[in-house]
Amino acid sequence: MSTKTIDGNITDQAAPRVYQHAAEIQPYGHLVRLPIALSETVCRESVEHLNQLLADTVTLRDLYKKHHWQVLGPTFYQLHLLFDKHFEEQSVFVDSIAERIQMLGGVSLAMAADIAETTLIPRPPKGREEVPVQIARLLHAHEIVLKEARTMARLAAERGDDGTNDLIVSDVIRTNEMQVWFLAEHVVETPLVRAE
Repeated sequence: MSTKTIDGNITDQAAPRVYQHAAEIQPYGHLVRLPIALSETVCRESVEHLNQLLADTVTLRDLYKKHHWQVLGPTFYQLHLLFDKHFEEQSVFVDSIAERIQMLGGVSLAMAADIAETTLIPRPPKGREEVPVQIARLLHAHEIVLKEARTMARLAAERGDDGTNDLIVSDVIRTNEMQVWFLAEHVVETPLVRAE
C-alpha cells in the first residue's frame, strides 16, 4: 500500500525495513539495574558466574546432540534415545540460565563463537568416537559443570542471591547428577548374557 507524505513523496509502508544497523543498547558485561533487592556487586558476580555455567551447559548440551547423531553399536537404540532426552533437559537449563542472567540485569552469551571461547569443557574431535569414549566425554563434561555449579551455588547463597542458588541447586545440580548416574551405568563392566 503506497501513501503520500506531507511533502508529496510516495512511501511504501508495507515494505520491510531491512539491513538496519545501530549501536548496542547494552554492551556485554554491563548491568541494567532492576529493582530486585540485590546489590550491583552481587548481580555482577552472579551474572559472570552464570555466563560461565551457560557456556558449559550449552557445550554439554551440544555434546549430547553430537553423540546422539554419531552413536553406534549394540546399544545404539537405548543411547540414541538417552542422549536426545538429556539434550532436551540441558536445553531447558540453557534457557533458564540465560533468563536468570537477564533477570539480574546482565547480558547472556548467545553465539556459538562466544560459547566456544568461554567453555571449560574440552572440544571433541569432529569425527565419530567409540561409545565408551563418548560416555567418558559426557561424564567429564558433567563433572566440570557440577564442580562449578556447586561453587556458584555456595557463593550465591552466601551473597543472598537465593534465585540463582535455587536455579543451580534445584535444577542444574540435581538433574546433572541424575544424568551422570544414567550414563555411568552404561560403562559398568558386567556380563551381558551370563551371570557369574
